[in-house]
Amino acid sequence: MDTERPSVLFVCIHNAGRSQMGAAYTHHLSGGRVEVRSAGSAPADSINPAVREALLEDGIDISAEKPKILTTEAVEASDVVITMGCGDTCPYFPGKRYLDWTLDDPAGQGVEAVRPIRDEIKARVRTLLGELGIDPVDDVV
Repeated sequence: MDTERPSVLFVCIHNAGRSQMGAAYTHHLSGGRVEVRSAGSAPADSINPAVREALLEDGIDISAEKPKILTTEAVEASDVVITMGCGDTCPYFPGKRYLDWTLDDPAGQGVEAVRPIRDEIKARVRTLLGELGIDPVDDVV
């Protein structure tokens, strides 16, 4: 792992909710000290509006983000790969650290249902940053 700037890839099915939240919190709470990617095994056409709204409540705007397809290159370029409900579709490469975060899927949910998922992802990202030796910056809000 590059001790100067570790890289983390978040993967879920649609890359419209959980993986986008993980990437957004990792970017913001690391102060840019982590290279962040997100992707989906079957990307949606756009970001989940309830996810966008829930992150805006925490001061993070992901409206410019677009769901992206999971590629072998993205996995190869990452030190840590965090899957969030994508099952076995994520390619496996020896030497990578894999984590599977079991979280509810925000697809089709309103912002009230997304908030607890958002808060759980934020807490897990803070723990991950600590494991990577990066002190999280002050919370975004």
